Amino acid sequence: MKILYFDCEMGVAGDMLMASLYQLLEEKQQQEFLRIMNGLGLEDVSVSANPTKRCGIGGIQMSVQIHGTEEGAHDHEHHDHDHAHGRDHHHVTLEEIRDTICSFPIPVEVQEDAVAVYDLLADAESHAHQVPVAEIHFHEVGRLDAIVDIVGVCLLMSWLRPEEVVTSPICVGGGLVHCSHGILPVPAPAVAHLLRGIPMYNGKVEVELCTPTGAALLRYFSDRYGQMPVMTAKAIGYGMGKKELPIANCVRVFQGETFASGADAIVELTCTVDDMTGESVGFATEQLLAAGAKDVYTTAIMMKKNRPGILFTVLCHVEDEPMMVRKIFQYTTTIGIRKHIFERYLLNREEKDLETEEGLIRRKDVEGYGVSRSKLEYEDVARIARKRGVSIEEAKNLLQ
Repeated sequence: MKILYFDCEMGVAGDMLMASLYQLLEEKQQQEFLRIMNGLGLEDVSVSANPTKRCGIGGIQMSVQIHGTEEGAHDHEHHDHDHAHGRDHHHVTLEEIRDTICSFPIPVEVQEDAVAVYDLLADAESHAHQVPVAEIHFHEVGRLDAIVDIVGVCLLMSWLRPEEVVTSPICVGGGLVHCSHGILPVPAPAVAHLLRGIPMYNGKVEVELCTPTGAALLRYFSDRYGQMPVMTAKAIGYGMGKKELPIANCVRVFQGETFASGADAIVELTCTVDDMTGESVGFATEQLLAAGAKDVYTTAIMMKKNRPGILFTVLCHVEDEPMMVRKIFQYTTTIGIRKHIFERYLLNREEKDLETEEGLIRRKDVEGYGVSRSKLEYEDVARIARKRGVSIEEAKNLLQ
C-alpha cells in the first residue's frame, strides 16, 4: 500500500507541508509544479522553492512573494481572519475565495479539495469568533498566502496519490500568541477547533508551531494519526518553516509502502484472575469473541502465594479498545487491565466461495512475503464430514 507519513513533531504550517511534498518530486515535476503555481493568475504573486537549513538539516522552504515582498504571513495566518464588524476593502468573503480557486487552470478535483480545506478554515474561524460563516472575512494578504499553500498542497497530493495518509501527534507549541483580537493561548481557538479529535501536545518550545492552514490541511487529508507504521520509505521530504528555533522547524514526510496491504496496529489487553470457575472463563471467552475481539486465549499461571490463576489475553482493533475494556470488566472478575499496542505483519487475505458437488464451500487464500497458501473453512468441511460419516481429513480429500 502506498503511504505518506507526516512527522509533525517540529510544527506544521501550510507552506511547510507544501515544501515537504515538493521535495518528493522528480526535478522535472518540481519545475512543472512551480510553473503551474506561478501561472494561477494571482496578480503580483510569485512562488519559488529555496534550499534551506534548520539546525543543520537541509530541506526546502517555499517562498511566496506578494508585490515583490516576502510577506511571511504563513506563521500568522489566523491574525488575518476577521468577521464582518472589522471589515474593510482589504477583506474578502469565503464565497469570493471559492470563486478565485475555481478560476485557476488546475484540475477540478484539485479545486474541490482546496475549496473543502478553505471551508474547514472558515468553519473553525466561525466557531472561534461565534459568528456565522457568511460573516467571516479574510485579509487580502492572508488570503493570497493561504490560497497558494492550500492549492499547492492539494495539487501535490493529487500527483502523489497515496492510498493512506498517516500523521504523527501534532506539536502545537506553547505560550501566547498575538492576534487582531488580542493575546490568546497556544493553540489559538481556530487551531484547537481544527485539531479536535486529533492527538496533539505542547512540546518544549514556547511559541506557536501549528497554524490554522496546516491544521486544516492535515485534518482534510489524514486517514489516521499515531506512530509511524511499519513501512519502507523510498523518499523523504523536509519542509522548512520560517522560525529559527532550538528545534528544527520543519515538517518531515516519508513516502513509501507498508509491507502488506492489511498491516495495521493491534491492541493487546491482558488481565489475571484467580477466582473464576472454568465455566465462567469459557463463557467470558465466548462473549469477548462475540463482541468483536480478533482473538481471545487463556493461559494457566501461578499467582501470588502460589495460587493457580488464569491469564486472559484479548486482541482487538485500536478503535474497539474502549468497548472491549468494558466487556472484560463485565465478564471477568479482574480489577485491572494491562494494554500494549503492536504493529503486526499480515498476509493479504481473500475469501472465495467454491461451487462443489458437496455444495458451496468457503476457501481462505493468503499470500505475501513470498508465501502463498489456501485453507478450506472448517465449518464447511465439518458439515461434509458429518454428512458422509467420515473424518475431517477424508472430507478434505473429497473436495480436492
